[in-house]
Amino acid sequence: MARYHARAGSLDWYSVDFWETELELDIMRLKEEVSQLIAVNPNVIEFLAAARALGKRIALVTNAHHRSLTLKMAKTGLRPLFDAMYTAHEFGLPKEDPGFWERLRAALPFDPAATLLIDDSLPVLDSARLYGIAHLVAVRRPDTRQPLKATGDYIAIADFAELLPG
Repeated sequence: MARYHARAGSLDWYSVDFWETELELDIMRLKEEVSQLIAVNPNVIEFLAAARALGKRIALVTNAHHRSLTLKMAKTGLRPLFDAMYTAHEFGLPKEDPGFWERLRAALPFDPAATLLIDDSLPVLDSARLYGIAHLVAVRRPDTRQPLKATGDYIAIADFAELLPG
């Protein structure tokens, strides 16, 4: 656990390859064994459809390793709902690092003043705020089997229905 916590907030912490080497375990096989736990949060599909209907560009930007992301997309079928998908590993920095956002912006031009970022990580939201992303929303229940998370001073949702019109 000490090795695990020592990597928190770094790309290694999110890297399947790093942990497979570090722990000499087939991490992807283990992830596949529990893949029945992968689920779409309630009302995410409806929220993405509403954003699309408003003409919004929708990108999934994650710290997840590309192998983990591939498994999640295979299990959820969400891939077609996004215009673009990026992993922090492509940019060499985790989303917690303010430099990440500039690298993302080079690949996916966006206006920080007009961008909405929804995330379940307070360090990521802090980094995005420092970069200047204006519209930040914290997810209080990223795992529906777990209790609500603290969200500091961020606008927060427990269910994506809270972001739907009406």
